[in-house]
Amino acid sequence: MGQEHIAKQFDVELENVRAKVLRMGGLIEEQIEAAVTALQDGDVSLARQVIENDRRVNGLEVSIDEDCTHIIARRQPAASDLRLILAIIKTITDLERIGDEAKKMARMALLLHESDRLLQSHLPVDLRHGAQLAITMLGRTLDAFARLDANSAAQVLRDDRAVDESFRGIFRQLITFMMEDPRTISNAIDILFAAKAVERIGDHAKNMAEYVIYLVKGKDVRHTSVEEIERTVIRDE
Repeated sequence: MGQEHIAKQFDVELENVRAKVLRMGGLIEEQIEAAVTALQDGDVSLARQVIENDRRVNGLEVSIDEDCTHIIARRQPAASDLRLILAIIKTITDLERIGDEAKKMARMALLLHESDRLLQSHLPVDLRHGAQLAITMLGRTLDAFARLDANSAAQVLRDDRAVDESFRGIFRQLITFMMEDPRTISNAIDILFAAKAVERIGDHAKNMAEYVIYLVKGKDVRHTSVEEIERTVIRDE
Protein backbone atom coordinates (compact mmCIF):
# COMPACT_ATOMS: atom_id res chain seq x y z
CA MET A 1 0.00 0.00 0.00
CA GLY A 2 2.89 2.33 0.76
CA GLN A 3 4.40 1.85 -2.67
CA GLU A 4 1.00 2.35 -4.29
CA HIS A 5 0.52 5.61 -2.38
CA ILE A 6 3.94 6.85 -3.49
CA ALA A 7 3.20 5.97 -7.11
CA LYS A 8 -0.12 7.83 -7.03
CA GLN A 9 1.49 10.86 -5.44
CA PHE A 10 4.18 10.81 -8.13
CA ASP A 11 1.48 10.76 -10.82
CA VAL A 12 -0.18 13.77 -9.20
CA GLU A 13 3.11 15.67 -9.14
CA LEU A 14 3.74 14.93 -12.82
CA GLU A 15 0.22 15.99 -13.77
CA ASN A 16 0.56 19.24 -11.81
CA VAL A 17 3.75 20.09 -13.68
CA ARG A 18 2.12 19.28 -17.03
CA ALA A 19 -0.79 21.55 -16.12
CA LYS A 20 1.62 24.38 -15.29
CA VAL A 21 3.31 24.01 -18.67
CA LEU A 22 -0.05 24.29 -20.44
CA ARG A 23 -0.95 27.34 -18.32
CA MET A 24 2.35 28.95 -19.25
CA GLY A 25 1.70 28.17 -22.90
CA GLY A 26 -1.77 29.72 -22.76
CA LEU A 27 -0.37 32.90 -21.24
CA ILE A 28 2.25 33.13 -23.96
CA GLU A 29 -0.35 32.69 -26.70
CA GLU A 30 -2.15 35.71 -25.23
CA GLN A 31 1.14 37.62 -25.09
CA ILE A 32 1.85 37.07 -28.79
CA GLU A 33 -1.64 38.10 -29.88
CA ALA A 34 -1.51 41.24 -27.72
CA ALA A 35 1.98 42.18 -28.92
CA VAL A 36 1.01 41.91 -32.60
CA THR A 37 -2.16 43.95 -32.02
CA ALA A 38 -0.18 46.59 -30.15
CA LEU A 39 2.36 46.77 -32.97
CA GLN A 40 -0.15 46.94 -35.82
CA ASP A 41 -2.59 49.31 -34.11
CA GLY A 42 -0.14 51.44 -32.14
CA ASP A 43 -1.80 50.48 -28.84
CA VAL A 44 0.69 51.76 -26.26
CA SER A 45 -1.33 50.57 -23.25
CA LEU A 46 -1.49 47.04 -24.62
CA ALA A 47 2.23 47.06 -25.42
CA ARG A 48 3.05 48.05 -21.84
CA GLN A 49 0.77 45.31 -20.54
CA VAL A 50 2.68 42.71 -22.60
CA ILE A 51 5.98 43.95 -21.20
CA GLU A 52 4.65 43.82 -17.65
CA ASN A 53 3.15 40.35 -18.07
CA ASP A 54 6.50 38.96 -19.16
CA ARG A 55 7.32 38.75 -15.46
CA ARG A 56 4.55 36.19 -15.07
CA VAL A 57 6.05 34.15 -17.90
CA ASN A 58 9.47 34.23 -16.26
CA GLY A 59 7.96 33.33 -12.90
CA LEU A 60 6.24 30.27 -14.32
CA GLU A 61 9.46 29.12 -15.97
CA VAL A 62 11.33 29.32 -12.66
CA SER A 63 8.52 27.60 -10.78
CA ILE A 64 8.24 24.71 -13.26
CA ASP A 65 12.00 24.30 -13.37
CA GLU A 66 12.10 24.04 -9.58
CA ASP A 67 9.28 21.47 -9.62
CA CYS A 68 11.19 19.34 -12.13
CA THR A 69 14.39 19.58 -10.07
CA HIS A 70 12.56 18.44 -6.94
CA ILE A 71 10.92 15.53 -8.76
CA ILE A 72 14.27 14.34 -10.10
CA ALA A 73 15.85 14.60 -6.65
CA ARG A 74 13.01 12.89 -4.75
CA ARG A 75 11.58 10.42 -7.24
CA GLN A 76 14.56 9.54 -9.43
CA PRO A 77 12.26 9.01 -12.47
CA ALA A 78 13.17 6.54 -15.19
CA ALA A 79 12.04 5.63 -18.71
CA SER A 80 8.97 7.57 -19.90
CA ASP A 81 8.72 9.59 -16.68
CA LEU A 82 12.27 10.80 -17.09
CA ARG A 83 11.62 11.66 -20.74
CA LEU A 84 8.61 13.69 -19.62
CA ILE A 85 10.66 15.72 -17.15
CA LEU A 86 13.45 16.31 -19.68
CA ALA A 87 10.93 17.33 -22.35
CA ILE A 88 9.27 19.76 -19.93
CA ILE A 89 12.57 21.38 -18.97
CA LYS A 90 13.39 21.95 -22.62
CA THR A 91 9.86 23.06 -23.47
CA ILE A 92 9.68 25.79 -20.84
CA THR A 93 13.00 27.19 -22.10
CA ASP A 94 11.49 27.60 -25.56
CA LEU A 95 8.27 28.99 -24.11
CA GLU A 96 10.20 31.60 -22.15
CA ARG A 97 12.06 32.61 -25.29
CA ILE A 98 8.78 32.94 -27.17
CA GLY A 99 7.69 35.25 -24.37
CA ASP A 100 10.84 37.29 -24.95
CA GLU A 101 9.98 37.61 -28.65
CA ALA A 102 6.50 38.87 -27.74
CA LYS A 103 8.04 41.41 -25.39
CA LYS A 104 10.42 42.46 -28.15
CA MET A 105 7.47 43.19 -30.44
CA ALA A 106 5.75 45.14 -27.68
CA ARG A 107 8.88 47.27 -27.19
CA MET A 108 8.95 47.87 -30.94
CA ALA A 109 5.34 49.08 -30.78
CA LEU A 110 6.33 51.59 -28.09
CA LEU A 111 9.33 52.75 -30.11
CA LEU A 112 7.27 53.31 -33.26
CA HIS A 113 4.58 55.17 -31.34
CA GLU A 114 6.86 57.35 -29.25
CA SER A 115 8.86 58.38 -32.30
CA ASP A 116 5.63 59.11 -34.22
CA ARG A 117 6.38 56.34 -36.72
CA LEU A 118 3.29 54.20 -36.42
CA LEU A 119 3.53 51.10 -38.54
CA GLN A 120 0.25 51.21 -40.40
CA SER A 121 0.52 54.92 -41.29
CA HIS A 122 3.77 54.51 -43.23
CA LEU A 123 4.41 51.02 -44.57
CA PRO A 124 1.48 48.78 -45.52
CA VAL A 125 3.02 45.63 -44.04
CA ASP A 126 0.71 43.27 -42.17
CA LEU A 127 2.38 40.97 -39.65
CA ARG A 128 -0.89 39.42 -38.55
CA HIS A 129 -0.88 36.59 -41.10
CA GLY A 130 2.55 35.30 -40.12
CA ALA A 131 1.81 35.85 -36.45
CA GLN A 132 -1.43 33.88 -36.68
CA LEU A 133 0.44 31.01 -38.34
CA ALA A 134 2.97 31.03 -35.49
CA ILE A 135 0.24 31.20 -32.84
CA THR A 136 -1.53 28.28 -34.50
CA MET A 137 1.72 26.31 -34.48
CA LEU A 138 2.17 27.00 -30.78
CA GLY A 139 -1.43 26.03 -30.00
CA ARG A 140 -1.11 22.76 -31.92
CA THR A 141 2.16 21.97 -30.19
CA LEU A 142 0.64 22.53 -26.75
CA ASP A 143 -2.33 20.36 -27.73
CA ALA A 144 0.04 17.63 -28.96
CA PHE A 145 1.88 17.86 -25.64
CA ALA A 146 -1.36 17.60 -23.67
CA ARG A 147 -2.56 14.58 -25.67
CA LEU A 148 0.89 13.03 -26.23
CA ASP A 149 0.14 13.03 -29.96
CA ALA A 150 3.29 12.55 -32.05
CA ASN A 151 1.39 12.75 -35.35
CA SER A 152 0.05 16.21 -34.54
CA ALA A 153 3.53 17.26 -33.47
CA ALA A 154 4.87 16.14 -36.85
CA GLN A 155 2.29 18.34 -38.60
CA VAL A 156 3.60 21.32 -36.63
CA LEU A 157 7.03 20.69 -38.13
CA ARG A 158 5.50 21.07 -41.58
CA ASP A 159 3.62 24.22 -40.56
CA ASP A 160 6.93 25.94 -39.78
CA ARG A 161 7.60 26.17 -43.51
CA ALA A 162 4.57 28.46 -43.92
CA VAL A 163 5.85 30.77 -41.17
CA ASP A 164 9.27 30.92 -42.84
CA GLU A 165 7.67 31.72 -46.20
CA SER A 166 5.62 34.50 -44.62
CA PHE A 167 8.81 36.04 -43.22
CA ARG A 168 10.52 35.84 -46.60
CA GLY A 169 7.54 37.56 -48.19
CA ILE A 170 7.67 40.43 -45.69
CA PHE A 171 11.44 40.68 -46.15
CA ARG A 172 11.06 41.02 -49.93
CA GLN A 173 8.32 43.60 -49.46
CA LEU A 174 10.45 45.69 -47.12
CA ILE A 175 13.45 45.53 -49.45
CA THR A 176 11.23 46.90 -52.24
CA PHE A 177 10.04 49.78 -50.04
CA MET A 178 13.60 50.69 -49.05
CA MET A 179 14.84 50.62 -52.64
CA GLU A 180 11.99 52.79 -53.87
CA ASP A 181 12.14 55.32 -51.03
CA PRO A 182 15.20 55.53 -48.74
CA ARG A 183 13.13 57.50 -46.23
CA THR A 184 11.40 54.24 -45.29
CA ILE A 185 14.62 52.50 -44.29
CA SER A 186 14.38 53.24 -40.58
CA ASN A 187 10.78 52.04 -40.34
CA ALA A 188 11.48 49.03 -42.52
CA ILE A 189 14.35 47.87 -40.30
CA ASP A 190 12.16 48.10 -37.20
CA ILE A 191 9.40 46.14 -38.90
CA LEU A 192 11.92 43.56 -40.09
CA PHE A 193 13.02 42.95 -36.49
CA ALA A 194 9.37 42.42 -35.51
CA ALA A 195 8.81 40.03 -38.43
CA LYS A 196 11.93 38.12 -37.43
CA ALA A 197 10.52 37.80 -33.91
CA VAL A 198 7.42 36.12 -35.39
CA GLU A 199 9.62 33.77 -37.42
CA ARG A 200 11.58 32.88 -34.29
CA ILE A 201 8.34 32.06 -32.47
CA GLY A 202 7.67 29.49 -35.18
CA ASP A 203 11.16 28.06 -34.69
CA HIS A 204 10.60 27.65 -30.95
CA ALA A 205 7.21 26.02 -31.51
CA LYS A 206 8.92 23.61 -33.90
CA ASN A 207 11.51 22.79 -31.22
CA MET A 208 8.71 22.04 -28.78
CA ALA A 209 7.02 19.73 -31.29
CA GLU A 210 10.27 17.80 -31.59
CA TYR A 211 10.30 17.35 -27.81
CA VAL A 212 6.77 15.90 -27.98
CA ILE A 213 7.94 13.34 -30.53
CA TYR A 214 10.91 12.51 -28.28
CA LEU A 215 8.57 12.15 -25.32
CA VAL A 216 6.14 9.85 -27.12
CA LYS A 217 8.51 7.85 -29.33
CA GLY A 218 11.72 7.99 -27.32
CA LYS A 219 13.65 9.17 -30.39
CA ASP A 220 15.60 12.41 -30.77
CA VAL A 221 14.46 13.93 -34.08
CA ARG A 222 16.38 17.19 -33.92
CA HIS A 223 18.25 18.02 -37.14
CA THR A 224 16.09 15.48 -38.98
CA SER A 225 13.96 16.35 -42.02
CA VAL A 226 10.17 16.28 -41.72
CA GLU A 227 10.01 13.60 -44.39
CA GLU A 228 12.45 11.40 -42.50
CA ILE A 229 10.53 11.87 -39.25
CA GLU A 230 7.28 10.87 -40.90
CA ARG A 231 8.89 7.89 -42.60
CA THR A 232 10.86 6.40 -39.72
CA VAL A 233 9.21 7.67 -36.54
CA ILE A 234 5.58 8.71 -36.88
CA ARG A 235 4.41 5.92 -39.17
CA ASP A 236 6.50 3.29 -37.44
CA GLU A 237 3.72 2.11 -35.18
